[in-house]
Amino acid sequence: MSGPHPSTAKIRYAVRSALADLAPSRPVPNSPTPPLGTGGPVTNGGIGEFGTPMVLVACSGGGDSMALAEAVAHEARHASWTAGAVVVDHDLQAGSDDVAARAATSLRGLGLDPVIVERVAVSDSGSGLESAARDSRYAALSGVAERLGAAVVLLGHTLDDQAEQVLLGLVRGSGARSLAGMAAARGIYRRPLLGVTRAECRESLDAEGVQWWDDPMNDDPAFTRVRARRAVADLEADLGPGIVAALGRSADQLREDADHLEALAHEAATALGVGPWEVASIAGLPRAVRTRVWRRLLVAAGAPAGQVSTRHTEACDALVANWHGQGAIDAPGRIRVMRRDGYVVAQASPDPEGD
Repeated sequence: MSGPHPSTAKIRYAVRSALADLAPSRPVPNSPTPPLGTGGPVTNGGIGEFGTPMVLVACSGGGDSMALAEAVAHEARHASWTAGAVVVDHDLQAGSDDVAARAATSLRGLGLDPVIVERVAVSDSGSGLESAARDSRYAALSGVAERLGAAVVLLGHTLDDQAEQVLLGLVRGSGARSLAGMAAARGIYRRPLLGVTRAECRESLDAEGVQWWDDPMNDDPAFTRVRARRAVADLEADLGPGIVAALGRSADQLREDADHLEALAHEAATALGVGPWEVASIAGLPRAVRTRVWRRLLVAAGAPAGQVSTRHTEACDALVANWHGQGAIDAPGRIRVMRRDGYVVAQASPDPEGD
């Protein structure tokens, strides 16, 4: 067969498209490359010593990220950017250091350079092991990217991962933003494989003779993600093929809607300012925008963003949309929201342990 396997070609094209905006800059004079692993400062914002952007692949050694790494290594031979990789060892299983070392060896064999292995300590502070591991992983990836001055970090999330994310959003009832799934690009992070299936990744690796590692934790039903994966597979079996692709399309459409509503909410919250806010100025907003405005107003008043829930925004919205003389709303961060004399105000309540 002439040319690469169709799955390989699809993945390489996805990588090429995701990085099409990267172009070499003018050479940076006297700009040394920081020693690997030293935590040296970033001096040139993702541009290498000779003005070449650096791309890093986040790779666990699993099938999805190895397929991504193979495609990146191939594209880098003809591109105006250089490519390395980061392997994060979460130290959650016996022998995880050996797995990370083998993955690093495979990545170097593909031609990626540098390849950095970062070992992290995962501490579950109550958010769950999956969440704690994810936080540690992203902190490590961001740290390496900053240390090396990388322009982009590529993640190996696939269409299957996107479908699982949407299903979890449905279960949580978290609204359009949650159902929008994972973005293709956010900050330095990009996900080229959101249109590629998990099966296509493995087809590509088989065709290219690249080995990968199957993490046994991916089959452990103790983890929410594993249960979602099984649920998607059951839906495919019961309702017919196409569920994964349909959930992915839904995520794309909802993301466009959510982005538009967030832009409108940002504009409205900026116009409202720091408050107090006239009831009529908030009540006149469409509800879909208003609930997002409340989240922004609460965070601006001092509420921790990760703790503001739908319950808080709905209660605040009732102050303007369903007013019947109710009392103050207690929001995270000791923020109290109340209505009086035709205005709504959000302010910090006194510290009970203070004076």
